[in-house]
Amino acid sequence: MKLSDLMGGGGKNSQMIFLLALAVLGIFLLLLGYLDTGGKREATPVGTVTSPDPRLSPPQPRLQIQAEEEYLAQRLENLLQQISGVGKVDVSVRLEGSTTSEYAVNHTTGRKISDESDPAGTTRVITDISESGQLVVVRGDRGYEIPVVERELAPRVIGVLVVAEGARNPKIKAELFRATRVALGVEPHKILVLPKKF
Repeated sequence: MKLSDLMGGGGKNSQMIFLLALAVLGIFLLLLGYLDTGGKREATPVGTVTSPDPRLSPPQPRLQIQAEEEYLAQRLENLLQQISGVGKVDVSVRLEGSTTSEYAVNHTTGRKISDESDPAGTTRVITDISESGQLVVVRGDRGYEIPVVERELAPRVIGVLVVAEGARNPKIKAELFRATRVALGVEPHKILVLPKKF
């Protein structure tokens, strides 16, 4: 059976009607697919990686360095308040930077040796060494990938301020100074202990 038989004898008007009917049917199918997805159809280019829903990604701290400073200050306050006669203590800690992480990387090294000789009889050896590395990741329970941390490097403390009620007493002030130095492993010239005003 020929296409002209389907179109009713092959007249020009019947061909136009047939093509128009096909176009209307195609538009109808496109609209049906569009309505089925709720009108939210986005084209994703081939080879691109779509990021997971931001609501499913791990929570990010407001500022890493500020969060670490506040954490250390709170821990030190809790420790110093355990000392007899100290009273209420406020601590401020300043860091040089935030904690840095070194991530695990799979290293691959390739070595290719080839011998070449020319018509004059000269031979040369060519060694081709190629190296590549790929970050090691694990898939989280919500679908996002997390790099594997090999080790973390703590930031340097560049200053500590301790304000305590008991710091008016020289003996307690010396204990606060020594306890701060030991707890944070910081040099003496970076620590300042002051009495709290009444």
